[in-house]
Amino acid sequence: MSAIANVLETAGIATVAIASIRSQAIAARAPRVLYAEFPLGRPLGVPGDPGYQRRVLDAAFALLPRVDTPVLVDFPDVIEDASDQPLACSIPLADDTSLHPAVREVLGLRAAYERQRAVGGRTMVTRLGGADRVRSHVEALVGIAEGGSYETCGLTPAELGAAAMDVRAYFEEAAVAIADHVPAARQAESWFYRSTETGRVMRAARAAIRDAGGPRQAWFAMLPAGQPE
Repeated sequence: MSAIANVLETAGIATVAIASIRSQAIAARAPRVLYAEFPLGRPLGVPGDPGYQRRVLDAAFALLPRVDTPVLVDFPDVIEDASDQPLACSIPLADDTSLHPAVREVLGLRAAYERQRAVGGRTMVTRLGGADRVRSHVEALVGIAEGGSYETCGLTPAELGAAAMDVRAYFEEAAVAIADHVPAARQAESWFYRSTETGRVMRAARAAIRDAGGPRQAWFAMLPAGQPE
């Protein structure tokens, strides 16, 4: 977005953007940015409220005359959304206590994952071998989190990123089947990162790869921008 904005500005066309992640807005240095601290996926704030959305758009368009670029202005309102709160659901762990707790989570969730796939007719666990390989992906992440080298985990840097996305999708899809209500936006994601052992392992593996100077494609997908470090 920022690159396109700068190209348009070079051609004499003024641009303005609305950002929901402040750090990205600062790093991108688009010519004119309105930062709105709203839940991700809701750039205009309140769903179904045209008046409120118009306020946000008016604030953004008010930046168009500014020539002291790059400029970043904060929208005055902050909206906190309960959809970011983790789901309250427990995982039926596999019985084998000799396995790592993260692996027990994977095995325990398989039935829930299959139920949800049967209901929805589709899955996002498609990047690196499907659900049958989620266990081995998690075992690789456990090895890295516990001090092993990412270079000898059996996955290339690109495959590590794909594996992380498959693991996340597996957990989030299974969570829909075991939750007592339809999750709001990002609730399953927050549950995975804040309430599961596998989420903790993924955070630790990400930090280990990054601290070791590993390529960005190996660790970047392991933590979405909306989740705290």
